[in-house]
Amino acid sequence: MDSMIEAAVAADLPADLISQFREDCDVRGMSHESSRRYYSSLRIYAQYLSSRNQDILSVDKNIVKGFLDYLRRDRGVGQKTIENYFCALSSFYEFLEYEEYIDKNPINSVRKRYLHRYKDNDDGQVRKLISVEDMAKLINSVLDIRDKAVITLLAKTGIRRNELIKLDVDDVDLVEGSIRLKPTPKRTNRTVFFDDETALILHRWLRARASRNPKNSKALFVNNEGGRLNRNGVYLAVTKAAECAGLHNPDSDRTEDHFSPHCCRHWFTTHLRRAGMSREFIQELRGDVRREAIDIYDHIDKKELRESYLAHIPQLGI
Repeated sequence: MDSMIEAAVAADLPADLISQFREDCDVRGMSHESSRRYYSSLRIYAQYLSSRNQDILSVDKNIVKGFLDYLRRDRGVGQKTIENYFCALSSFYEFLEYEEYIDKNPINSVRKRYLHRYKDNDDGQVRKLISVEDMAKLINSVLDIRDKAVITLLAKTGIRRNELIKLDVDDVDLVEGSIRLKPTPKRTNRTVFFDDETALILHRWLRARASRNPKNSKALFVNNEGGRLNRNGVYLAVTKAAECAGLHNPDSDRTEDHFSPHCCRHWFTTHLRRAGMSREFIQELRGDVRREAIDIYDHIDKKELRESYLAHIPQLGI
């Protein structure tokens, strides 16, 4: 992580502030991947300010609006990515305000006025929701068995992209139809279930995986070089298939026209709810960190949860 400080100096970021912000992210329980993405956004932002001789502690709403325009016009960044930039910037300036380096966070007013679909919580954005029939169409249209398994697992378990890429083969129990996830700050329950349709696809992938794993990686999903599939690889697998199925428009600035890996989690939640599964069971399967539900999690029977999951998860004919 020291390289992060060195890079901060090279990018004209105040190294001491970045170091303090990094420590603050650690105290808040932010994952390494989230911290990395935040820093990447801050680096671009700092370079923009430096090119205009602006101090990072003295920006106002006009400078922030200029950065928004720069992202859209000069860098050609899409709406979703812009929202991610402003999420990182807002977090950084909230930290500076909390530590009394500045009087007021200059990001929020611009973010609220010009980025009305910013992230408040896991489902705070207007996400694309597809039907059960469209999900079946999407998965059945995928020819590559790895990509088919990736999309099926995301849709049928509701796990996050970062949770999927961390999975190892040993985490999957094909007999019990369950997966033991790696611990993350965002998740309370680490056990998720899958049905017979998912088991069939996973079994087919594991057979194919043997010839696509020259490095003997323990990762459940490997890339074309034999290493662990990364976040971008999952994103491309989902969006490429969704675009071919007419469910994803990469040229649109509207969030609801994009089908991303997180839309699978939205699909999972919505269709379990529509099928009549109890809210407490859905929260348990999602692993949401919800303070008001912690006492409920401790009393949910795993056998009852699994039976309820199998009774409510949509069948896709795959």
